[in-house]
Amino acid sequence: MINSAVTFSSLDDKTHTMKTLHMHRNGGLRLPLMLAAAALTLVSMPAAVQAQPAWPAKPIRLIVPFGAGGASDFVARVIGPRLAEQLGQPVVIENRAGANGNVGMEFVARAAPDGYTTFLGNIGAIAINPHLYGAALKVDPMKDLAPVGLVSETTTMLLVHPSLPVRNAKELIAFIRARPGEINYASAGSGSLSHLQMELLAAQNGLKVVHVPYKGGAGQAVTDVVAGHVTVTIQTLPSVMTFAQSGRLRPIALTTAKRLEQFPNVPTLREEGMDIVSTSWQGILVPAGTPAEAIRRLHVAINQGLPVPEVRERFATGATDVLLSPSPQAFADYIRAESARWGKVVRDAGIRLE
Repeated sequence: MINSAVTFSSLDDKTHTMKTLHMHRNGGLRLPLMLAAAALTLVSMPAAVQAQPAWPAKPIRLIVPFGAGGASDFVARVIGPRLAEQLGQPVVIENRAGANGNVGMEFVARAAPDGYTTFLGNIGAIAINPHLYGAALKVDPMKDLAPVGLVSETTTMLLVHPSLPVRNAKELIAFIRARPGEINYASAGSGSLSHLQMELLAAQNGLKVVHVPYKGGAGQAVTDVVAGHVTVTIQTLPSVMTFAQSGRLRPIALTTAKRLEQFPNVPTLREEGMDIVSTSWQGILVPAGTPAEAIRRLHVAINQGLPVPEVRERFATGATDVLLSPSPQAFADYIRAESARWGKVVRDAGIRLE
């Protein structure tokens, strides 16, 4: 038990102590005490700042600019758990579809730059849309978003209806060239990668083909090629895998740099003498102004969490592979190169969307 009694060794000590207590009671020491308290507060402020929780301290949103069940959603749901494991926080996937990816992209560009809202951008939204929509696009992905890192690429394939008497890309080009303006091709929509890839193939080989765009995306386009209403298409492999393997569509060439195990007898366009190598890539970006440490942590999580057998095996079911960038700056450089490449195709073909 603490004894609250006060003892004094002399009368003078007692007198001094009583005077001091009197000053306390009457506010005589109020200013010195306030100054002392303020000094203690200032000294303790750096420690308080340092005590703020490090990023990430709460769940992270991964915005997918397309609907559930599509290629982007597939990639997001494969990588989400791996990123969550690396970062120690849940990664919540949120689909915000519309305007070829522009709705989701604009949402992220306007989000708080705190690292808790991320964007799974693809080649279309990031590298192609700015050239298609011009001033109608309300954000500039190179200014309003900060690249973090690539995560994947999906194979695309050139196919024809089996009724066409062609077996490879050279035969197809010769067939189309002999019939200018008579052969049509299906795309997943005006300005889509499948549209631009076919325009690039036509430009490199002096072909005149008729474009048939489908607003519903790859699904209806592929259905009409299988039915023979349209005879040629380039699509992501997940959209055509079943038909290509069953013979209802004839694979002509891959747009990748090398052949695939699933189709060992299908050559690449490069093997056929055409300088076309392109895939549907995806990567993560954040709002411009996001702290550098959050970007660094995200990039490390991507590059450490994705190149594992579990991810590669799941990706393989969708003809997708892990594609990484060595740094956020390398991803930024990649986007600039892709934007310049496809911007030229858009301008040369005179494509414009409003």
